[in-house]
Amino acid sequence: MSSAPVSDGVQLDPGEEFWKGILLGTDPRLAGARSRLKHVPSEPRCKLCGAPFGGLGAPFMRFLGRDRWAKNPRYCANCFGAMSAMRGGAEIEATFLFADVRGSTSLAEGMSASAFRGLLGRFYDASSRVLVDHDAIVDKFVGDAVFAIFVPALTHEAHAARAIDAGMELLRAMGYAESGEPWLPIGIGINTGAAYVGSVGQGDVPEFTALGDAVNTTARLASVAAPGELLITDSTAAAAELAIGGLERRVLDLKGKADATQVSVVTV
Repeated sequence: MSSAPVSDGVQLDPGEEFWKGILLGTDPRLAGARSRLKHVPSEPRCKLCGAPFGGLGAPFMRFLGRDRWAKNPRYCANCFGAMSAMRGGAEIEATFLFADVRGSTSLAEGMSASAFRGLLGRFYDASSRVLVDHDAIVDKFVGDAVFAIFVPALTHEAHAARAIDAGMELLRAMGYAESGEPWLPIGIGINTGAAYVGSVGQGDVPEFTALGDAVNTTARLASVAAPGELLITDSTAAAAELAIGGLERRVLDLKGKADATQVSVVTV
């Protein structure tokens, strides 16, 4: 029996190697699936494997478990959704985005519970649309915040740039690019780094998510971003080749972080 694969001097179990291949888009089975499924009609298709979501081929694809994935309906459940049902994952370089409603307690105090629920529903819908359009995995909505993951399989090497573009579009979707007040005040944090991405959790329902310091830092950034601000770490700016010379710079002492975090501030 052959030994487990080795990456950067660390021996990986076959499960982690499988996850890396999917998350980085390097699994050769993806190319094989694309070459086969391109002959099945018709558009639109999964952007990863090419499975058709419409036309004559759609019912057959649904039978095979290749219908749309809930966390990003531009991809099929077979490519990513199947992994949600099994525990495992891999440490990869990716970019993470948190968008947080600012002053939600005051907002809720000034309206009925049903009206506040409607406002958050509008936020969820707008955020999902923008993030899906930018090839993000919409990980979860937590109260008044949304968390998204940008992995190389979906964005190639442009995950940092795609996250920044998504953050800017999110601000515009909230009305920050228009005259007058935005319809919902949000702050956004974006960070790039190594994290464990996969299916984790206890019990019978594992959750597809990302874990690690890079994720925690992103959440902290969103919590300190002022309304209308997009805080971008230096690692994200470097990965996106973002020119930061003309941007406001801050050095932040984030809660729970031993070292200060340097960020660039972007607004629309």
